Amino acid sequence: MSDQPKIVIGTRGSPLALAQAHETRDRLQAAHEELRGEGIIEIEVIKTTGDMILDRPLSEIGGKGLFTKEIDNAQLEGRIDIAVHSMKDVPTWLPEGIDLPCILPREDVRDVFISNKAKCLADLPAGSVVGSASLRRQAQIKALYPHLEVITFRGNVQRRLSKLNEGVVDATLLAHAGLRRLKSEDVITSVIEEDEILPAVAQGAIGISCRSNDARMKKYLEPLHCAQSATRIEAERALLRILDGSCRTPIAALAVLDGDEIVLRGLIAKPDGTEVLTNEMRGPISDPDGLGTKAGQELKDRAGADFLAEATQA
Repeated sequence: MSDQPKIVIGTRGSPLALAQAHETRDRLQAAHEELRGEGIIEIEVIKTTGDMILDRPLSEIGGKGLFTKEIDNAQLEGRIDIAVHSMKDVPTWLPEGIDLPCILPREDVRDVFISNKAKCLADLPAGSVVGSASLRRQAQIKALYPHLEVITFRGNVQRRLSKLNEGVVDATLLAHAGLRRLKSEDVITSVIEEDEILPAVAQGAIGISCRSNDARMKKYLEPLHCAQSATRIEAERALLRILDGSCRTPIAALAVLDGDEIVLRGLIAKPDGTEVLTNEMRGPISDPDGLGTKAGQELKDRAGADFLAEATQA
């Protein structure tokens, strides 16, 4: 056993995070015969600040990096070899010494509606309470359905579903991709199309990071990488980077491939939903970063400093 390669995968400890880590392990073993033995790939759970603090919105405790900082540190210290992330939780910057060479094939990007009282958001009566941890979802719901009450609703998928069943809220929204990976699609009341609520940047995508100088892990990850998914993610994250996206600003984006072009839709909103700006741009598939940068800048210019300041301070 000592002469066999060993890989340690770092992950958060939620059921969804573990499902994504197991998917990564299975894909590695399918691609590399030498990794198929017992104990060659281990999964190490790392508790992040974002997982430990559940009683406050992310915007009050530091934003997205709270789901990755401890995992990044473990990687840089050599305690883990690779880390599996939901890409929508990964900041647009990566710590020095860490690369993100692998994006797995992207899952369904859409949100889903879950309720025991209505078939969709439009069917909820005035005053109904919708729970969501996402400012992006909150702002778009408020813009479309101002007669609904929207409250912050944090925790993993199981915790949110439990609160729903206890009657804390009348409905909630979750990512279709996460429920598919958990094999829990039976809880879905209806799927929300992108034209109604635009998804989060990189929603449905899993990214795998490793140390920048770890050529061995990069070689192992190479056959798992989906270039088309990575192109879409790069365009969306470039838009987010230009808008200086944080958990304080409702931002959404979705890139799709159309032949040799990328079609990128973007959205920025005030948290209360009173103002929503959108755009759509096309660009060559060879330059996703350029397209995302251009689309993000166009939204930023239209929004102006006051709009962004209000969104950040809300």
